[in-house]
Amino acid sequence: MPNRHGEFIWYELLTAEPEEAKAFYEPVVGWRFGEPSPDHAGYREIRTETGHAGGVLPLTQEMRDHGARPTWLGYVGVDDVDATVAKAQAAGATLLMPAWDIAGIGRIALLADPQGAPFYVMRGASEEASDAFSPDSVGHATWNELTTSDLEAAKLFYLPLFGWTLGDTMPMGEMGDYQFLEHGGRMIGAMMQRGDTRPSWNFCFRTADLERSVDDIKARGGSVTYGPAEVPGGERIVVALDPESSQFMLIAK
Repeated sequence: MPNRHGEFIWYELLTAEPEEAKAFYEPVVGWRFGEPSPDHAGYREIRTETGHAGGVLPLTQEMRDHGARPTWLGYVGVDDVDATVAKAQAAGATLLMPAWDIAGIGRIALLADPQGAPFYVMRGASEEASDAFSPDSVGHATWNELTTSDLEAAKLFYLPLFGWTLGDTMPMGEMGDYQFLEHGGRMIGAMMQRGDTRPSWNFCFRTADLERSVDDIKARGGSVTYGPAEVPGGERIVVALDPESSQFMLIAK
């Protein structure tokens, strides 16, 4: 896996209704959902015009009985999954799914940080670099945002685990600081403290036409919870929920 340790390399939608998710996201973001894989529990790839955006994992009743729910999850590429899991656990993380190998895909583990936000770590088997995180490409992820109940604890956990560094901060009044994150000199996202929501990672995808995407979100059973609003740099974003209440963000120039 040529991606560097600490890079976001994949995004995964957990859904109980994969066909409905396809009908929603394809027009909203401009994605193309692949066919269900018979070898990987119906897993589907999400493609863009220029590469991959991520994948779709159908939620089974057994998974739901164990607490899984519709949501977006991110994968962080690492040099050694087992060593990263051990380091994360020593720093207070919870192991949700022990490391396992998927033939031809790679080694994966699912963790929750000390405040409860889930994320995957992965060592990919492919010799091709993942372009799922590609901030300037339509259909790809542009931003990775952590909402947490303890911002200082999140910094202490994630920075040494993945080699991230702190960028600038943007004051947000009573909500405190919006802490930008960098990796290898590139901005990758931010962290913010919120006490009114479950700690989680949230992901922003680039769309070609924000107004059209907003219209499609509303027409297809989703909802816009924030925006459109201008962000630094002159672009505009929306925060939205899909029909299963999985949160995602969209951005456009």
